[in-house]
Amino acid sequence: MDIRKSVIGFIGAGRVGFTLGRYFKENGLSVAGYYSKTHEHAYAAAQFTDSKVFDKLRDLIMQCDIIFITVSDGAIETVADEIYNLTSEKNDCESISIKNKIFCHCSGALSSAVFFNLEQAGGYGYSIHPMFAINDREQSYKEISKAFFTIEGNKEYLKFVSSIMEELGNEYQIIDGDKKTLYHSAAVMGSNLVIGLFDMAANTLRQCGFSEEGSMKALLPLFINNALNLEKTSVTKALTGPVDRGDYRTVQKHLDVLDEKSAKVYSMLSLQLLKIAGCKYGNEAVMDSEKKADYEKLEKILKDIV
Repeated sequence: MDIRKSVIGFIGAGRVGFTLGRYFKENGLSVAGYYSKTHEHAYAAAQFTDSKVFDKLRDLIMQCDIIFITVSDGAIETVADEIYNLTSEKNDCESISIKNKIFCHCSGALSSAVFFNLEQAGGYGYSIHPMFAINDREQSYKEISKAFFTIEGNKEYLKFVSSIMEELGNEYQIIDGDKKTLYHSAAVMGSNLVIGLFDMAANTLRQCGFSEEGSMKALLPLFINNALNLEKTSVTKALTGPVDRGDYRTVQKHLDVLDEKSAKVYSMLSLQLLKIAGCKYGNEAVMDSEKKADYEKLEKILKDIV
């Protein structure tokens, strides 16, 4: 199979469907169009990608080689069941064949196992997840070239499905289906939970008299510069601050003024930073004895809170 000769269709016309459809189209892949329960949504996505609106699910399935099911996680299995029912002779209409057709969803949490019934009918299931915040259906396609993707699914066409990413130029990792939930938890920690931590920091600044706007202006340069340092160097090299220095006195002062919930979050994350600091300095031939003692005091302080 040749990805350039394959026809791609989308079931679901939300932000992910809009973004991937436009991204695929602008990179020379063949996008047939969209089917959605809400015709207006499919029409808007088709207009955005210069493709076709499908009024019937069966018509999209029959015309496409690769079908992306870009609906909410809770609806993926329902859509898979609808497609499976189209292959059954019990339907009022003539049944269709999905033999050798490729079905993909873009859920971070679900594995390709959700397509079990479609594989029983001759299709092949995959999950292709972008580690990327798609927050604007008409703008995110401009940035998704930077996204890292993960792929898992049936071994039969795994190499072919991976060729989509190779054609687009995105980096990707093939993972096992039974690791999907663990993988997704990592993505949430690196994305959504960071937002929660940022909000906690902003709330703490507001306790110091900052306005909501002022707290954002103060923290964003710090936040962004730290992210850029991570991109340029590594976790160990980007680490700075009181934990890195073993400054247990400052950390203790922080814990004394934070509320109980914030102190626990601070302590749990600081223990993780302490591990990073250990990797950073532990490889030295001889760690400064005073620094080692400071780290031990710091660890005790943090563990007492957690």
